[in-house]
Amino acid sequence: MQDIAAIVIGVFAALSPLWLDTNNAARWSLIVLGALIALSGLVHMFRPDFTMAEYAMGIFGVLLFLSPWVMNFDGLRGASWTAWVVGVLAVVVAVTAMPVMSSRMHGHGGLATHH
Repeated sequence: MQDIAAIVIGVFAALSPLWLDTNNAARWSLIVLGALIALSGLVHMFRPDFTMAEYAMGIFGVLLFLSPWVMNFDGLRGASWTAWVVGVLAVVVAVTAMPVMSSRMHGHGGLATHH
């Protein structure tokens, strides 16, 4: 479920310059980081054992959240809010996916539980 959410929000961010008022920095921040978020969800969907995809998704989400200030497009209301909301959602999706992976590893021959 988290993988599909990551793909949807990543594609949304990547395509958002089609309907948002952007400048060059906002356009490329949304396209590149949105595509990376979607790609990390796609990678994790097909390779659930590849936990680095979850960490990457969280990092891309943080970068997208910070991008309006770092790339100086915080004055573009639609592009900024899209970056902030999608960035937060990407981090939330990444964090919620991490316990699922941890429980899968423990349930299928991972670390032994102590009694």
